[in-house]
Amino acid sequence: MSSTTAVDTGTDAAPAGTRRRTVAQAIVEYLQVQHSELDGVRRRLIPGLYGIFGHGNSVGLAQATDEYGSDFPFYPGKNEQSMVHAAIGYARANNRASTLACTASAGPGSTNMVTGAATATTNRLPVLLFPADIINNRKGDPVLQQVEHPVERDVSANDCFRPVSRYFDRITTPSQLLSTLPEAMRVLTDPVETGAVVVCLPQDIQGEEYDFPEAFFTPRVWHIRRRPAAEDEISGAIEIIRNAKHPLIIAGGGVRYSAASEELARFSDDFGIPVSETYAGKGSGPVSDLNVGGVGVTGTVGANQLAQRSDCVISVGTRLQDFITASHSLFENPDVRFVHLNVSSFDAHKMGSFPVVGDARLSLTSLHTGLAAVGYHADATWNDAVSAAQQVTADNLAHDLQDFPGELMSQAQVIAQLNAHVDGHDTLVLGSGGVVEGVHKAWDTSNGTEIHFEYANSCMGHEIPAGLGAKLGRGDTEGEVFVLIGDGTYYMQPTELITAVQLRQKITVVIVDNSGHQCIWPLQVAKGGPDHEFGTQLREANAQTGRLDGAVVPVDIAANAASFGAASWTTKTIEEFTLALKEARAVEDRPAVIVAHVEPWRFLTGNGAFWDVGAAMTSQRPETLEGGAKHRQGRQRQRYYGTTTVPDGQA
Repeated sequence: MSSTTAVDTGTDAAPAGTRRRTVAQAIVEYLQVQHSELDGVRRRLIPGLYGIFGHGNSVGLAQATDEYGSDFPFYPGKNEQSMVHAAIGYARANNRASTLACTASAGPGSTNMVTGAATATTNRLPVLLFPADIINNRKGDPVLQQVEHPVERDVSANDCFRPVSRYFDRITTPSQLLSTLPEAMRVLTDPVETGAVVVCLPQDIQGEEYDFPEAFFTPRVWHIRRRPAAEDEISGAIEIIRNAKHPLIIAGGGVRYSAASEELARFSDDFGIPVSETYAGKGSGPVSDLNVGGVGVTGTVGANQLAQRSDCVISVGTRLQDFITASHSLFENPDVRFVHLNVSSFDAHKMGSFPVVGDARLSLTSLHTGLAAVGYHADATWNDAVSAAQQVTADNLAHDLQDFPGELMSQAQVIAQLNAHVDGHDTLVLGSGGVVEGVHKAWDTSNGTEIHFEYANSCMGHEIPAGLGAKLGRGDTEGEVFVLIGDGTYYMQPTELITAVQLRQKITVVIVDNSGHQCIWPLQVAKGGPDHEFGTQLREANAQTGRLDGAVVPVDIAANAASFGAASWTTKTIEEFTLALKEARAVEDRPAVIVAHVEPWRFLTGNGAFWDVGAAMTSQRPETLEGGAKHRQGRQRQRYYGTTTVPDGQA
């Protein structure tokens, strides 16, 4: 990277103390000197660029990266949405302290990134996007791929990013970078505000030159600091918890991002408080009998039983989305109170919680000190309830893992075998489909496997590119990245396997093949009557009726993956699947894909939790009317939880 203060560009030399660069060149040089620091560990904030080059950026950012990206590797994506998912995986692997930049050409290339941006923002994960934009000077309007708004002439297709971004800007003049890029870095490294940061780059502006101050390229460190909660919030939370006999902790992704698992384990053990886990929090709870597993719609029956009885719910770093709260119907104790530890005030106030706004680790430590000082412990009978809850969960799992005569291996058996195969050096990536329930409800986290669970946006197609991003983010550390998906997800976004082959990166993709989006089928049946599914199975159209109720379409996924350059296996028994896992572990420098054909309609035992969806409330079909009536009954369990206050006004 150049440090020259006056550069001969073929025109007049840049004034002393400046560096003449195009907008794109300045971006590339600026990003290479930005660092983050978390708990004393310093790293590159944006260590590389993921992209697809077209006319909108191939002579802008591509030129700049080629000429000035001396320490700025380029990763060639195959789908623009996938690029953002890869950056998300990279960010997770680095605990939000580092992420990748992504660029795409103007028009559909850039708007393809919108879903990835939404996934990043809902998951509170940093990604930096540089979508190319229409030409700023308008001399050639309308240009290729331009959306022409008849009234708002400054609108382009890239305005689609606005509602799914945490920061949005459009560069209309080079000097704008002097304020825009530092602000973008600030948002990326702010635990409260982080998400998708979008900086739109009109095609002509990318190549515009400017004499940037040399100080703009001075290396900078962005500190990710732990913010303590206010003392009165800590004291108020202590008063609420010390009055609880049957408390329950919900551990969310904030436990992971705050590196607070050890503090949470001590808190749980010392005060006898069971811990349940959200999706993002899966694996962040303690390895003890007090970890009751996932909670909510796809949670364990034991965790949900405790949630129904709990008189104090202590949430740590969670969005409390509807799957976790059973659409605000799960917590049935009429006197239940909520305490929420969260770095974001927006999240900390949800469900009428008493807010403790600050870093999860610092807040847990302060609460621990205060509760220990008053000699707090959950009621002795609560331990018996926890043991009983653990037993009913274990009984359900034993039932679900048995062999059923005449059936293929089950999805639960495949997940259990994968669970037994991986260890604390490995990472598991997943995010949609039926495997969500299998891992949230039945995965044993005691082996220490790091779990990257995307269920804030539940974005099908996220998993393979996120797995590759996680692999890139981990570097050459010991252990492997496993991606767990269904066949429906594979059909949406398999092509980053090609990128993995290009980059000689090993990820192992386990595909549960049940010939369709089978996890949606039981939802349809529950709301519309038995034996009625519509459009969720991979079936041929009926020649007479045109309906999709013909034979199952045979697809050789393993052969498809092999055509991309991956090693691949097709398995139909647990024995074959176990052997394939062992053989895949030995593969080096390219992805491995294992297809597990499972019983299509064998699901885990339900837990009775309610989930509010748009069920039909009128119909000409009796079974649909019955389903609608049952859904109305479920809605009667939804509650408004009010506002949690400190007992006797003591805070």
